[in-house]
Amino acid sequence: MMTFSRRQVLSLGAATFLTGVFSGRNTVFAQDSSTLTIAYNVNLPSFDPTVGPSAVNPTIQAIYRSVFDQFIGQGPDLSFQPGLLTAWGWNDDKTQVWMDVREGVKWHDGSDFTPEDIVWSLERAARQETGNPIQFVWSTAGNYKIDGKRITGEVKQFDPTFFKWMAFLTGYVMPKAYYEKVGAEGFEKKPVGTGPYMFDAYEGNAFLRLKANPNYFGGKPAFDTVVFKFVPDATSRVAEIESGSSDITLEIPYEEYDRLKEKAGLKGVAAPISDIGMIFINNVDAMLDKNVRLAAHHAIDKKAIVDRLLKGYGVPIDTLEAPEYDAYDASIKVGYDQAKAKELLAASGYSTDKPAKFKIQTTRGFKPKDYEMIQAIVGMWRRVGIEAEIEVYEIAKHYELRAADQLAPAAFYNWGNAIGDPTTSTGFAMFGPSPHSVWNTDDLDNMIMPLWGEKDEKKRIDGWKAVSKYIAEQGYVIPLLQYVQPIVYKDKLKVVPNVSGALQPTLVSKA
Repeated sequence: MMTFSRRQVLSLGAATFLTGVFSGRNTVFAQDSSTLTIAYNVNLPSFDPTVGPSAVNPTIQAIYRSVFDQFIGQGPDLSFQPGLLTAWGWNDDKTQVWMDVREGVKWHDGSDFTPEDIVWSLERAARQETGNPIQFVWSTAGNYKIDGKRITGEVKQFDPTFFKWMAFLTGYVMPKAYYEKVGAEGFEKKPVGTGPYMFDAYEGNAFLRLKANPNYFGGKPAFDTVVFKFVPDATSRVAEIESGSSDITLEIPYEEYDRLKEKAGLKGVAAPISDIGMIFINNVDAMLDKNVRLAAHHAIDKKAIVDRLLKGYGVPIDTLEAPEYDAYDASIKVGYDQAKAKELLAASGYSTDKPAKFKIQTTRGFKPKDYEMIQAIVGMWRRVGIEAEIEVYEIAKHYELRAADQLAPAAFYNWGNAIGDPTTSTGFAMFGPSPHSVWNTDDLDNMIMPLWGEKDEKKRIDGWKAVSKYIAEQGYVIPLLQYVQPIVYKDKLKVVPNVSGALQPTLVSKA
């Protein structure tokens, strides 16, 4: 009979513990080499990877990619590779798209995957009523026709990122027949994909258990069972890996990463990822004043934050384009300048005696030192004449408020852009009509609008660089840093870092 320490029970949570006990199997606490237990930093609000706010949460993609396959695959170096499509492209004048569909694939329920599933998934994503957060991308093509394994479609409005999105957020293929049979509610109870792992058990806010797909077209995964433990608190994730309750974890404080990777039985890897830390600016209240916005940016010593709080794990940035992105421009600088910040605030009648006031929202423990970073920034602001009130929320609340354009005047966020295109960083974060933007002004929207369908690639990228420069000059957003992701794991494992930041079980193997 298995026995559990009090610490194990408390760290896992009562619901998960009872599920493991009453199932009669040691599947939750299993420590054998056939099970991989991940102490994960976010909960899973929905199993449908194509609709709702969670669909555009970069952190959840590791779970979605375990159960589902995307139209186009992506390697850990962000290179595009065949997925459920083996080839794809436009015709010469970019009026049509074409796609070749992989053959011989099975859904988890044993039924055949077909080109009809591809077409249905694309058409479903393109319908506004479905609730896909980037419906405006998927709707740029349509009228699909199937001829054997080849699908062709008409380009309704040219989007240079159309195929890139097939490897990115919401770019998942769904099972037409199964979904139409069980509906949205049934799909949430038992999701079916074609991915490397199959749904086995789920306890909300506690854990998700997956079983290996023996018929996966990419080969049987390394582990028979994968358990995602949902552990939003960073301190608890440290305890999970240190106690041995979990095999691997991520996004822990960097000082803990430095300590744990030196412990016997543990290893660590920390590599730059495509995520950036930023502060959304909402065009309300004090942020309507350009002087306040720019002062808030100039007052932040980003290098000190990286060096002192993050132990050097990070790259300070001044635009929403990280160095690996296609439209990165190193010449765009804002810079730390307290004197300049005070001068700008004084021009608008503010000072340390009469500070500009607004609220800033942030997560706590979602990313390493996220809350502490905002604390430090608020302290820096206070020294120049800005008084900011901190409100802590869960990441799911951020998505809810952002979609409704109800974020506070300032809101910290981790922006993921695993395809490195400027439309999926600067574009979606700053274009007013985008559901992911809270800055809404005609001047910026008019600059961005022509770039969405620009067919000349050099002109498109140069245009985005000009947009980034203008945003920096106007203070419409505050980029902070490119993240380095800390991962700690048992030395019996081998881990391939993923530049996208997605800790996919398929990138973990036995050492």
